[in-house]
Amino acid sequence: MLDFNKIVQRLWTKWWKILFKDDIFEMIDPEKKKIYINKLNKYLYKLKSLWILVNLKAWVYIVPDIEDADLNKIDLIDKYYLKLLKKYIIFHVWSSYYISWRKSLEFHMKNLEIPEKIFVVNRLINKKIKIWNLEIIFKTISGNDIYWKKINLFTKMSEFSVIKQIEWLDFKLSWLELSLVEAALVNDIDLWVPVELLSKSIKKYSKVMDKDIFYKIGKYKFIMSFNRLKEIAKPIDRELYEVFLDIIKKNGWLFIWEWLRAI
Repeated sequence: MLDFNKIVQRLWTKWWKILFKDDIFEMIDPEKKKIYINKLNKYLYKLKSLWILVNLKAWVYIVPDIEDADLNKIDLIDKYYLKLLKKYIIFHVWSSYYISWRKSLEFHMKNLEIPEKIFVVNRLINKKIKIWNLEIIFKTISGNDIYWKKINLFTKMSEFSVIKQIEWLDFKLSWLELSLVEAALVNDIDLWVPVELLSKSIKKYSKVMDKDIFYKIGKYKFIMSFNRLKEIAKPIDRELYEVFLDIIKKNGWLFIWEWLRAI
């Protein structure tokens, strides 16, 4: 087991900055022997008292920079938000995910503002993580096939994701086209549609959007979203309006299923 000074040295060389309690335990004692748990807790207390570690929430710590001394916990969360998000994503779903809904579209629109809620679509986990006034929401995605059989859509929808670098960190985002459709979805957590964001996105990107992707997405889900997008696109881009209208006509049976689910 490492002595205290070596622990401090290792922490100061940590570029990642975000650590869970298990990370610290593993660093102190890779074998994680139970006999050292009490000593670990004493070390944690001392590291926090010396401001070598800052406790953001239960089991979550930041290794602060010197210039962070004047920051309160809210400001620290703002500064390290993306690293914190990446840490939770790696911990829970590794690489099987994509960031979706409104924030994905905002990232495509170069808006890096920290969201109150961010959705991480994945294959298996439905989980909400609260970090003060912010939420990271891990969410599965399902739909119905033409035989009304419920299916997990993650594999199909993850085909429409792309890795984007955001402030030197790589994140998987839903493609622009899927982000647009997702952002038009009223779900059980966000009960309003960001019409202004959708309008701006269509005005900016409609001429470069891949219409085939909309048709592929529309076979499985989001028909209510296409209905809303149709009305938003109508005065902006007539061609895109016709695409959305055609998708609705071809997949109208999805209205029934989505209405029953109150989407």
